[in-house]
Amino acid sequence: MTRRGSPRKYPRMARVNEVVREVIADEVEQLNDPRLGLITVTGVEVNADLRSATVYYSSLEATGRRGGGVPVPATDESRAATRAALQSAAPHVQGALARQIRLKYVPELTFVEDPSIAYGERVEEIIRGLHADDESPG
Repeated sequence: MTRRGSPRKYPRMARVNEVVREVIADEVEQLNDPRLGLITVTGVEVNADLRSATVYYSSLEATGRRGGGVPVPATDESRAATRAALQSAAPHVQGALARQIRLKYVPELTFVEDPSIAYGERVEEIIRGLHADDESPG
């Protein structure tokens, strides 16, 4: 038997992950915690049973007036403070999920810093080093 109608563009869990990511990103943006710098929610992986979710984020520090207000990568101290702030805000964010998304269960949130950001920075550093070697006289 063939399936009628257009096939879905991506599976159900991918859609759930994206909707949850959008709601969490909006809520994190509205948090008023001095421990938080500039946070970007980069992805969410909700377990198939919908009982837990891993939230991936990246964080930058705003330098304020020093350095022209350009965001810089977070230090280890600020990363720990950001992680603590996000974990303490998890119940609030879960409540927002419950109000905005209709799911059988509201997933318990675990915040994890996105490792792909650090990998990307390392690749950029290597490329800059290669270009510097090419430009140096010798």
